[in-house]
Amino acid sequence: MTADVSEFHYGLITPIAAYLMACLGAVLALRCTTRSIGRGRGEKRFGWLVLGAVSLGCGIWTMHFIAMIGFSVDGALVSYDAGRTVLSLVVCIAVVAGGVFLVGFRGSGPVTLGTAGVLTGLGVAAMHYLGMTAVNTGGTVHYDTAVVVLSVVIAVVAATAALWAAVSISAVWATVGASLVMGAAVATMHYTGMAAVSVHVAQAQTGGQPSTSLLAFLLVMLAGPVAALILAAAIVMFDPEVVGGQRDRTAPETLAPTGRPWPPADRPQQSLADRRFMS
Repeated sequence: MTADVSEFHYGLITPIAAYLMACLGAVLALRCTTRSIGRGRGEKRFGWLVLGAVSLGCGIWTMHFIAMIGFSVDGALVSYDAGRTVLSLVVCIAVVAGGVFLVGFRGSGPVTLGTAGVLTGLGVAAMHYLGMTAVNTGGTVHYDTAVVVLSVVIAVVAATAALWAAVSISAVWATVGASLVMGAAVATMHYTGMAAVSVHVAQAQTGGQPSTSLLAFLLVMLAGPVAALILAAAIVMFDPEVVGGQRDRTAPETLAPTGRPWPPADRPQQSLADRRFMS
């Protein structure tokens, strides 16, 4: 028989919390990517792009599994395979990193942005459906193909917009606004994908949904990504350039007639007569 499926076992608590985590990951990723722009190809630029990719990947994955806390199947006990759950996190961070590094080092040209957007969007969709394979309902999970395709399209569009914003928006409040839109896009992709789900069970099982052990498992899985987001937020908050867009300024050096700085030993020295005349 087809069981009744709900995404809102705890009401609006889980979707709101999931949306906020997606927004947090997005705003951190945008600020870190902005920080990397103009840094050349050194270790500092690489480090900021890594932090941005991890922030965005953890934000998307955390959004997904906080939302899954509210997932319940009437008459079935839901459980998760830990290995596949962790694998979905690794896939999410890896594909997001691929997109972030493409636009971070090659810019936001149409070809680069399109390639990175498709790669990242397909990766996010893969994370979602890989995470769904980790769900055990004691029955058979079926998907509406048309709705699945729609969710993948939303993921690609959302990823492309996110990557464009990462290299095009630098003002703090504009970044916050973009992250709110990105969070909504990620949440829309998730709930569209979940709308494609139907579950067929042979017979109803007893027990509350979701169980206390399931809730404890999901909270343990979320601990690592949430800690990573908190650490990233601390790094961003203590970097004035990331928060306010202020670049460190150093005093300009004295220039030689060629336009290059004078080496210390080659700087012209004023004669005693010149100093007396100027005084």
